[in-house]
Amino acid sequence: MKASVIYWSGTGNTEAMANEIAAKLKELGADTKLVSVEEASLDDAKEAELLALGCPAMGAEELEEDYFRPYFDSIKDIIKDKKVAIFGSYEWNSGEWMDLWKNECADSGISVVDALIAYDHPDAEALAKCRELAEKLMN
Repeated sequence: MKASVIYWSGTGNTEAMANEIAAKLKELGADTKLVSVEEASLDDAKEAELLALGCPAMGAEELEEDYFRPYFDSIKDIIKDKKVAIFGSYEWNSGEWMDLWKNECADSGISVVDALIAYDHPDAEALAKCRELAEKLMN
């Protein structure tokens, strides 16, 4: 099974989550590609059966605008038939950006298997939830 973990991270927090998810997917036997969104291609999303997308909360509870938003918009139509999980970190507010992102996915016809947020730098509990997210993608 092919999996892609595609993320944007400004401080390393969402990257730590991405690394944990990718490591667990590999451990579970998935052919896993871990790539930052700045280097991701459409094929990274298109060729994957399982897709984990990571972006922290930015600005007024929104997705990062320079790299992640354009990439996500470009893949919406090609990921509708895939198992998708979304994740990211936040350091202020309540994490509302994740609810907004889940709703956007639903409105776009993308079925989200799981959505995970971690406050600031992911602690041991948050990293355990990253591994659980990978397991949900594989099931």
